[in-house]
Amino acid sequence: MLPLFGDERRREINLGGSSSVTTSQAAILNQARARRIERETVRKRQESAVTIQAWWRGITDARRVRQELREQFIGDITGLTGLRCLVLIGQDIDFLDRWAAEALSQGSLFGLAHGSDREHWLVLMRQVFFLLLRSVSDRPRSESTVSCLQVLCTLLNPASAIEALGFSGSRLTVSITEYAVRHDLYQYLARSMQIIPFPAKLPLSSLSVLSTSIADLVSTIPLQSHVHLIANLYAFTSPRYAIMPLSSLKTYLQLMTASLSILPVHALDPPSASDTRAPAMSWADDGDSESEQPQVTVVTSFAPTPRLPPLDARTQKRLQTLPSPSHLNALLKAVQHDRGALPDLVSWLVNLYTVWPTRKDKILSTLLLYGGGGLVREIYRDYVRNSPLGKDENMTSLMDPSLASAWPPLLLLTELYTQSLLTMGDDEFFSNSRTSLTLDELVAFSRALFNIAFALYWRDDQTKIQEGGVPGLNLRWVGVRDKITKCLQAIHARDSRKPFMPENHWHVSSQIDMNSFIDAAVFEEQQLDESSAPRALTKRQLSHFSPRLGVLNNIPFAIQFETRVLIFRRFVENDKWNRNRDTSGRIDVSIRRGHIAQDGYDRLAEADLRAPIAITFIDQFGEPEAGIDGGGVFKEFFTSLCKEVFDTDRGLWLANKRNEIYPNPHSYATEPHNLNWYRFIGRILGKALYKGILVEVAFAGFFLAKWLDKQSFLDDLASLDPDLYQGLIFLKNYTGDVEALALNFTVAIEEFGVAKAVDLIPDGSNVPVTRENRLQYIYLTSHYRLSKQIKLQSEAFFEGLSDMIDPKWLRMFNQQELQILLGGVNAPVDVQDLRAHTQYGGLYDNDEPTIQTFWKVLEDFDQEQRRLFLRFVTSCSRPPLLGFKQLNPLFAIRDAGSDEDRLPTSSTCVNLLKLP
Repeated sequence: MLPLFGDERRREINLGGSSSVTTSQAAILNQARARRIERETVRKRQESAVTIQAWWRGITDARRVRQELREQFIGDITGLTGLRCLVLIGQDIDFLDRWAAEALSQGSLFGLAHGSDREHWLVLMRQVFFLLLRSVSDRPRSESTVSCLQVLCTLLNPASAIEALGFSGSRLTVSITEYAVRHDLYQYLARSMQIIPFPAKLPLSSLSVLSTSIADLVSTIPLQSHVHLIANLYAFTSPRYAIMPLSSLKTYLQLMTASLSILPVHALDPPSASDTRAPAMSWADDGDSESEQPQVTVVTSFAPTPRLPPLDARTQKRLQTLPSPSHLNALLKAVQHDRGALPDLVSWLVNLYTVWPTRKDKILSTLLLYGGGGLVREIYRDYVRNSPLGKDENMTSLMDPSLASAWPPLLLLTELYTQSLLTMGDDEFFSNSRTSLTLDELVAFSRALFNIAFALYWRDDQTKIQEGGVPGLNLRWVGVRDKITKCLQAIHARDSRKPFMPENHWHVSSQIDMNSFIDAAVFEEQQLDESSAPRALTKRQLSHFSPRLGVLNNIPFAIQFETRVLIFRRFVENDKWNRNRDTSGRIDVSIRRGHIAQDGYDRLAEADLRAPIAITFIDQFGEPEAGIDGGGVFKEFFTSLCKEVFDTDRGLWLANKRNEIYPNPHSYATEPHNLNWYRFIGRILGKALYKGILVEVAFAGFFLAKWLDKQSFLDDLASLDPDLYQGLIFLKNYTGDVEALALNFTVAIEEFGVAKAVDLIPDGSNVPVTRENRLQYIYLTSHYRLSKQIKLQSEAFFEGLSDMIDPKWLRMFNQQELQILLGGVNAPVDVQDLRAHTQYGGLYDNDEPTIQTFWKVLEDFDQEQRRLFLRFVTSCSRPPLLGFKQLNPLFAIRDAGSDEDRLPTSSTCVNLLKLP
């Protein structure tokens, strides 16, 4: 081999005859090193030369072989030799196109699939299929791609193979298909589709063709592709709602609904919202916490939530328009012309706000405002009034799939009506306006909801409620029950304040045996106490553990009030028995007469108030008063304590125009020391409920709602701030330009003579109130005054109350009933009942002449005089709820000597009347 870079191995000879005797040793070493490097360089050059020469020979040989393959291919294009040559040539577009065109023109695609060449043909054809697939993916817009695509379709079509080869051809098609799928068939097809610019106009009139295959179509689409399908369907279709045929509009809504029902909750949220997976807070939820407390979400499964890939900006923008008022109004307007599409629109709306709960209020508010607010009546009269759901004869088949189409209208109406009640005053409610249901319609609607809710709570098998879902909706039965319960509670609250329902409308006394219900409820409560379940169970958790306690805590009005009071007293008695307290464990407390509130706070703030408490009063000279506390002294202490701590001059409480008290919203009341006082007062009031002592104090309804974890309504504001209430009602009914009123999302408060604006939403001072968001403003304003301003005070009070009374016991009552439980029923004083439960002492008995005269005089009193007498002897003017047999201790009369000029006296601490 000739050297490529000359002969580098020649030895250099010095012919001058002289030598460098002066060369140093270092120079000699450097020369040796340089020569080694030079030899290494020469060696590498020679190796590179060999590599280049081998590569060039390979290229030359490959070109020669490829040329020979081309010549052989041309000589036998459709034969087995041509097929082998095509595979060996590889990705050559010209030869692939030529082979495809020739195979189609001669009809010889399956010609070699017979006889002994069958297996060879199959192996080669699968590889040719892959080469054709890559060719189509790389240049989908080329005209010659058509023939390649036709070959691919023929190879994947079992009918073509069976026609050419008989039934054995289907096996060949299956083999080719499996090979194609393993080698990314769908990815190559997707890439080719992305390259092709589809026209902006789609044949929307042909959408109805898909109506019979929506379920199959949706089931084959990957989860992450549904979001893009929804966004693209909206982009192509929304501008043409007004001109779409009814069949196409229905199919469009059905396809959107089917895709939404598959998506996980929060799938449509922006990345910042969906990544946090925090519970969706709605402006209509009764949450008023502004602190960064840990949030807890009730889940039905611990399986990992499917996470969707990040969305591009264009898709996100399209999705954000879905719940916008302009889009929803366009859809509603289109449906007004074609009424047959309204059921499909209802299903779409229910799925949309179920998957996207952070947009739920925006959607519902838009629906309530559309067309002057008549949508509620329209849905009820057209779809819900005659629905089989809630009818007595259908209660056992609520979960039957045949009733699936009846659920979306009922659920949407339930959500709409619940939302509307938040900002609906009593004047509008009872005025028969077109924005609400008539009272007769509301009676029928509420009874249907009540039947459904009771049936879902009363099921012994709660597993299906927790895990099963409504067909066609991304909603479990437990969610259905929660929504219906919330609406029922709102309707019942309105009926409790101003009754309009028929007698026994809310009760199920005729359906179940009350005695067995009471025993079973008490037994289930004991089982929970003895189990490892936490005491502070949510209402949903309680329903899962105990159907009866679920009814009592969610729809307690299903059971008569008197029955629930008996259950409450049984709960208390069981708690006392479980604690097994005796007199040896009592708490002895000394209280100074002039410092009852302060001494009570100092000595009882941290004490166990469920234990017996013995009070000893200290007189003004510092000496203990004579006597033994058998219960009466404590009642005297308690009565005096309530007079002091509920005095509005102390600064902890304010009173409305009806003399109902509520916590002072001033920041002064939120100081730690004052919050401790609220906590102490809550414990003392819990002690009264625990012992059955009546309290002569009336609380505002919105404050009692905080005890029961219930929502406040706009109409509650009338008792707190009538002027603000009237202003909000004016805003709600205002028909002019709302923005001209120059309102924003702030509320003005004044403290220590300084006024300041508080934002109702983030950056609320820069968010104007408009026609679209005024319902949100009305609710947030009333919610701020009724809940947020007294949040810390209410929490402290309820914390103390919960130390004595289990919250689930209180949830058996509404605000009005709880007030009766605290202070007695505002009913006529029954003298005969009082006489039947009176004890006598000293010289007196029921037949003594003085006693006979006393009862005759008392019967001649009018009701006001009887109440004054009752207050004189018991310190409370209202009789006990269940009659005077519940008075603790019982009313008693004893003689006070023979002095006929002496006036009667009483000892309210023991409910004792002393007659001379």
